[in-house]
Amino acid sequence: MAIASRVLETARIQLRPLTLDDAAGLHAAYGDAQVMRFWDGPPTADIAETAQRIRRSLAVGRKWHAAWAVVLKDTGQLAGMVNYHTREPWNHRLTVGWILARPYWRQGLAREAMAALLDHCFTRLDTHRVEAEIEPENTASIRLAERLGFQREGVLRDRLLVAGSYRDIHLYGLLRPDWRWPR
Repeated sequence: MAIASRVLETARIQLRPLTLDDAAGLHAAYGDAQVMRFWDGPPTADIAETAQRIRRSLAVGRKWHAAWAVVLKDTGQLAGMVNYHTREPWNHRLTVGWILARPYWRQGLAREAMAALLDHCFTRLDTHRVEAEIEPENTASIRLAERLGFQREGVLRDRLLVAGSYRDIHLYGLLRPDWRWPR
């Protein structure tokens, strides 16, 4: 299915479909405990475990889930990953996520990547509602979501179980009529 095989481009980055060959580059994010502290699982121990995580992601049909590598145009370096998941085409709804390795934080790359992904979701996937699930302490992701136009809609208590501990998340929503790109 071609819905997630597209390469998306912005001024500084290229979003291309994630592959197993991205395991070494993505391990800079997935293997870093500080980067993963707000993720839905613990850090990966090594590149092989990162590859296994990518393999599981790729096994899900692209109609329901798709991930893109965030690649810097000027250097070709892999900075992170963006995705949609939990897609419900019959409800015109999906959930998005993002992760960047620490060297790429605070450069506007996540905003640029997510803006491109959101535009793709709203224009190519006929999505009406996009959701983001963000832990209350993840202030950087909260700021990003709000800058992209998401609104906080509520708290889902004990939504995630990570390393034996339950975690609350804030549910953020963005509707197609409220989306403006570029902002």
